[in-house]
Amino acid sequence: MTTSHAPLPGTPFADRLALIEERSAAFRACVESADPGARVPGCPDWTTRELAAHLGRVQRFWAAVVAAGPARRPPAEGAAGDGGPPEELLAWSARSTTLLLDALRAAGPDAVCWTWWAESGHPATAGAVARHQVQEAAVHTRDAQEAAGAAQPLPPQVALDALDEFLHVGFGSMDGWPHSPARVLLATDEGPSWTLILDSTGASAIRGGTGGRPRPGAALSGPASELLLALYRRVPWDGPALRISGDQDLVRQLVVWPPLG
Repeated sequence: MTTSHAPLPGTPFADRLALIEERSAAFRACVESADPGARVPGCPDWTTRELAAHLGRVQRFWAAVVAAGPARRPPAEGAAGDGGPPEELLAWSARSTTLLLDALRAAGPDAVCWTWWAESGHPATAGAVARHQVQEAAVHTRDAQEAAGAAQPLPPQVALDALDEFLHVGFGSMDGWPHSPARVLLATDEGPSWTLILDSTGASAIRGGTGGRPRPGAALSGPASELLLALYRRVPWDGPALRISGDQDLVRQLVVWPPLG
């Protein structure tokens, strides 16, 4: 489907790099304070240490992707460096973040690189990678906070931009919607809203409403952080922080549709 791919205003490339650095530092602070063997509620198959290893590997992988430049495939195994963290996990994690930021700065926002979402028509650039890596670091920071017993909402600026990217890129890269065609309105308490159009071709996100015709079959509203976390299945979609109107089954189908790695 044809959609608007431009990011929300107010998030330049340099700001995204600063957010990756800040959220990654917050992530490590939570990992340091948590039991390394504690299970992570948002990723119950992982311990806190395994979560930290995952984020570090992700950042090293995307550093190698950006450094490789234009490509039709991701880098070969091993291009991102060592295969796992040493005993000094936090230092290795900090180095992972540095490698990612150095690669992004060296490339600049318009540099072309491989991305898993390129075939759906979304930008395959270092700027798009930076945007996605803010989301990755922010959601996993929240995971680490929860493991440490101190869960907090995502910062509003981060949550709004991550939600916009999740709806356009994440849902926009999905195959056909397996249910009857539908529309779902997602409205944030901070102001921005999106209409998600679902049909046999997949999903298309439109910022704002659609003039009321056709009307959305359901609406889910609340703080941007809670909306994003519900789509990531970190918080219940029918919990007290979110408000639902219309077809609740449609909202449930939407939340369980995308596979989460």
